[in-house]
Amino acid sequence: MNRLVLERYQVGIYAVAIAAGLLVGGAWPHIAPVLEACLWPTLALLLYATFVQVPLWHVRDAFRDHRFITAMLMGNFVVVPAVVAALLAWLPPDPGLRLGVAMVLLVPCTDWFITFSQLGGANVARAIATTPINLLLQLALLPVYLWLLLDVQPLVGWGLADFAPALGVVATPLLLAAISECWIEARPARHIWRERLAWWPVPLLAVVVFLIAGAQAHAAWDALGYLTGMVPVFVAFLLLGGAIAKALARLMRLPRDQGRTLAFSLGTRNSFVVLPFALTLPAGWELVALTIVLQSLVELVGMVFYLWWIPRHLFR
Repeated sequence: MNRLVLERYQVGIYAVAIAAGLLVGGAWPHIAPVLEACLWPTLALLLYATFVQVPLWHVRDAFRDHRFITAMLMGNFVVVPAVVAALLAWLPPDPGLRLGVAMVLLVPCTDWFITFSQLGGANVARAIATTPINLLLQLALLPVYLWLLLDVQPLVGWGLADFAPALGVVATPLLLAAISECWIEARPARHIWRERLAWWPVPLLAVVVFLIAGAQAHAAWDALGYLTGMVPVFVAFLLLGGAIAKALARLMRLPRDQGRTLAFSLGTRNSFVVLPFALTLPAGWELVALTIVLQSLVELVGMVFYLWWIPRHLFR
């Protein structure tokens, strides 16, 4: 099977995995601790396989095209946060729901957005070049955005030590990926390892969403009304992402293929990079992780629409 074929059908794979997790977790609720124990190493492995695809040591490459990087940074770190602030004003007052929406929508994607850029006729070289700076900036700026946009008072007593496991799950794969990149690029023959690791994210993410759905099955059923109400919000974000990309591409006079890359970047979010932090939150905040998983599923369905909308209508 071609890897692009696997990635094209990933929406169905994740939907089946979530449904299976909900059924297993609902039928055998006592296995939730086992599923949670399996989740952390699987998530760390997923992040490693993802980060290996990001050219972490090539941050300077992102700044060679000043117009494109300006549009990318302005869109992801200025305009999108303003859009998220506007969307939050329309959400129910539930703090878990609002935190989940903010966490996932504020972080630009660094993995499958490259795949969809390739499928949508975008400039893949620009997509790859900007992923390191997007990754580093989102990790630095996310706490600032959350402090500005949300009432974090309920989490004041939740200190840095409580988030240490999540920091480790993100930082350790990031460090190992940087080391692996040095090792891979030392010899051209080693590039085959990056190609092999590129097959891992789809099946690993399927396992991750299965484990989350199974471990949080009862919370998911209890919050079903809240979660279904979030689908229009995430759909609206996808449409706004394309519209913002169109406006910025015109403002910066970007060529068509770079405009498409910008649209895919603004429409996709880094859901499983923020998942570890959501899963570390205390009891009563299960809705945060469930909201993030829901957004990723809506986004993947939306990418099917993007593959039709962006090359045929938005950037013809």
